Amino acid sequence: MQATLSAIPARAMGFLLFIAGLGGLLYGIDIGIIAGALPYLESTASVAWKLSTQQLSFIVAAVLLGSVLSSLGAGALADWLGRRPVMVLAGLLFTLSIPLIALADGYLSLLFGRLLQGVSGGLIGVVVPLYLAECLHARQRGRGAALFQLLLTIGMVAAALIGLYQAQSVETATAAARHLSDADRTAAIFAVKDHAWRSIFWMCLAPGIVFTAGSLLLAESPRWLARRGRFDDAHRALARTRSAAEADAELREIRQALGASADAMAGPSGAEPLLSRRYVLPFLLACLILALTQATGINSILAYVVNILNQAGLPGSSANMADVALKVLNALMTVVAVVLVDRKGRKFLLMLGTAGITIALLAAGLLFRSAESTPIDVRAVLQASAKADSLELRLDPQTLRSLGAADGAPRQLTVAYSYGPFTNVQTRRSDDPALPALQLSRADTVQPDSVIGAFFRRLHLNPFADPALGASAPLQIERADLAAIPPSSNGWLVALAMCLFVASFAVGPGVCVWLALSELMPTRIRSNGMSIALLINQFVSTVIAAVFLPTVGQYGYATMFFYGAGCTVLYFLAAAFLLPETKGKTLEEIEARFARRGAERSASLTQ
Repeated sequence: MQATLSAIPARAMGFLLFIAGLGGLLYGIDIGIIAGALPYLESTASVAWKLSTQQLSFIVAAVLLGSVLSSLGAGALADWLGRRPVMVLAGLLFTLSIPLIALADGYLSLLFGRLLQGVSGGLIGVVVPLYLAECLHARQRGRGAALFQLLLTIGMVAAALIGLYQAQSVETATAAARHLSDADRTAAIFAVKDHAWRSIFWMCLAPGIVFTAGSLLLAESPRWLARRGRFDDAHRALARTRSAAEADAELREIRQALGASADAMAGPSGAEPLLSRRYVLPFLLACLILALTQATGINSILAYVVNILNQAGLPGSSANMADVALKVLNALMTVVAVVLVDRKGRKFLLMLGTAGITIALLAAGLLFRSAESTPIDVRAVLQASAKADSLELRLDPQTLRSLGAADGAPRQLTVAYSYGPFTNVQTRRSDDPALPALQLSRADTVQPDSVIGAFFRRLHLNPFADPALGASAPLQIERADLAAIPPSSNGWLVALAMCLFVASFAVGPGVCVWLALSELMPTRIRSNGMSIALLINQFVSTVIAAVFLPTVGQYGYATMFFYGAGCTVLYFLAAAFLLPETKGKTLEEIEARFARRGAERSASLTQ
């Protein structure tokens, strides 16, 4: 009988960890799923819906923006409704986002679905770790946090495997369509690619449903219940995953902690502001570390990695296979980081990781610079070929000869153009079996006015282009380069650089940055300080994702990699000279160290 009773908390704990782990899986899918879908979305939606590169970048960045919006209010929402209801809400939003995306019939519905997916991810990223911290026994808390991070990386692996499966399906269908006429082959390949990106999202629906249903069966956080005076409910929640004696003892500790917290808030220091002199240094340091973490470009590189490897010279399925390998490597190195972080320390691993990231980004930038350094400038030819401020061509052998490439080698044409303030970048490859036409037209480039744009212009603020300025502006070809497609050997070298990048990030910033954030923030400012630091983190990530495609279209991939390398050098210097080692120190010891430094700085200023 006693063995049966002891097995019940073990099963309940296993169920709790399983559902919380699914939350990490969904968060990883949020981040990683667009990488496999983007090449097919770009091939079909940009043609059917006339999407610009900026709009495609917004679709990628929408998840990050949604995460920014929800992570700011996630803590307050969890305090108001409870941890479990917010987990259920996050699961429902994720589940709802899938049909919105997979059935999208235009830019706005696709963008809204991705934004909803990001809102779900932001809620999960805040509430699930909070729920784990408040529900798990102290001896299990580290394992729970590691499980969430590990399942996050496994979610990215799952997203990459889904992308690989669809890539192989597209290649098989493309090979089968080679005997068709040009028009039929183009239509068949278009339909296959359109089905591929929609299927990639449909395959993510099942874990969302399981997470939502499982969250409904979980108990509420005992600490949330206790803070509202519901001590009997808190005891029942504790008893689901602990023995009766452990539940009684932990409830007594919770009651004592609540009493001590109330006394502290009633004291004179209970209302100290966030930027008090004693808090400003750790707060600013945490903000700097989180901003530099995203400035490495990690989220954008993971989102665009299939595109990056395609441009580096790897064909479709090979690029997707490399994407899977990168995500598996990320998961494995996360395990290594969890093992090493308490042995080697946060500072050491951050320095090691940022050094590796810098080398990887420089190598990738140099490889792209070499591949991008010898294009044929065909801007004048295309500008002269434009008729009535529009241009249409296919990159067939006859067109290649007219553009000065008569050797028969595969080529890629990149065209940056504008109608007044409205700009776009398009690329076409001569080895694309569908050989889609390159079409430049005012109707597809000048976006109609919006309520938001009109509102800002009435305030004499103009963050959005005015359609009136593009209505009569001529077509201006700003850049038109015809470049040889790099060999697959170049693509594999870039893939190796990406492997070093991902491994270095996982073993350094991937795990250490979150530990450093929670350890640097003093107790009295932790909730508000972490919200602001996380906002900065997500804002930097969103901006980089939003400008990625337009930037590489205008200036090449090498530019983005060199920019990331420069930011990572700053990250290494911050880790080496500004970040204290927090390994083996209590939170109170870390806070006291910053307080002493603040007092010393204040004393030196008054002398």
